[in-house]
Amino acid sequence: MIDDTLSALKSNSDVLVFDNVEADPSLKTLMKCVEIGSDFKATGVIGFGGGSSMDVAKLTALLIGSNENIHEAWGVANAKGPRLPLVLYPTTSGTGSEVTPISIITQDDQEKKGVSSPIILPDLAILDPLLTLGLPPHTTAATGIDAMVHAIESYASKGKNNNLISKSLAKEALNLIGSSISIAVNDGQNIEARSNMLIGSMLAGVSFGNSPVAGVHALAYPIGGTFHVPHGLSNAIVLPYVLRFNIKEPSAAKLYSEIADIVFPDIDTSTSSQDIASKFIENLSKLSSDLGLEQRLRDVNIPESACETMAKDAMKQTRLLINNPKEITEKDAYDIYKSAW
Repeated sequence: MIDDTLSALKSNSDVLVFDNVEADPSLKTLMKCVEIGSDFKATGVIGFGGGSSMDVAKLTALLIGSNENIHEAWGVANAKGPRLPLVLYPTTSGTGSEVTPISIITQDDQEKKGVSSPIILPDLAILDPLLTLGLPPHTTAATGIDAMVHAIESYASKGKNNNLISKSLAKEALNLIGSSISIAVNDGQNIEARSNMLIGSMLAGVSFGNSPVAGVHALAYPIGGTFHVPHGLSNAIVLPYVLRFNIKEPSAAKLYSEIADIVFPDIDTSTSSQDIASKFIENLSKLSSDLGLEQRLRDVNIPESACETMAKDAMKQTRLLINNPKEITEKDAYDIYKSAW
């Protein structure tokens, strides 16, 4: 996919390619990229790929540009900068990483940590749907549901910056993705559907970059970090179970009911918020299944005995849990994992 871009760059620049980024990139991978880029005396970074590649690109630009210690940058607003010039070029429609001030890296102990800072927002994000035409159906489905999760969690987030603009972006993201995801999965060469997915993913990214994601992501992280299940699929598996927990809180049910018919126009919205939210969750679960995604933790070879450890690990994601519309305790997380198993 990058041959044409590389040819253009190499015509008047020295270019080094680092293509060893795995799903849920490790700290070791990040630091190797920084080392190679520093030795090369890189003056700019282009992140080309899915969320993992773009997350590594963002932090590589930061660490080479500033020489700061990554361990001092973890968390919110701790990165100092400056960074190298940065361009991001997504090849999946899911993470929205090309427009978010966030980068997630898996630590040596399998815990996921993030850097959240406007410093790592790119100078330019390029959306080209032609680059997504070759995505396999399963990857298209998983990354697409991931983007929907971003919009859903952003819309219902308790984050202090949840506002009319972030909500509007989340709604339009759900409109574009909801109307296009099945087409994109079943007809991967449909350029209109691919375009809608890419733009929807980007809009969801801008939305949750301001109004942060919450419990679904907090419980998905231990699945990906420990068992190396792709991030989008991890989110897809726990999504209905976390939302069913959340609608025990009436205000959360009301928020979900407000977006239900954007994704599923046939939902009857003349009933109670609780009923609409429940049908929304049922439809999300059915959509995920119809798209061919695994539905339970056991389907991705996670043992039932892991539920306890994952619940403990999920509690470390305080940056995310604080945004959930209903408080999640360790016991709650355990019960959610057991339901999802």
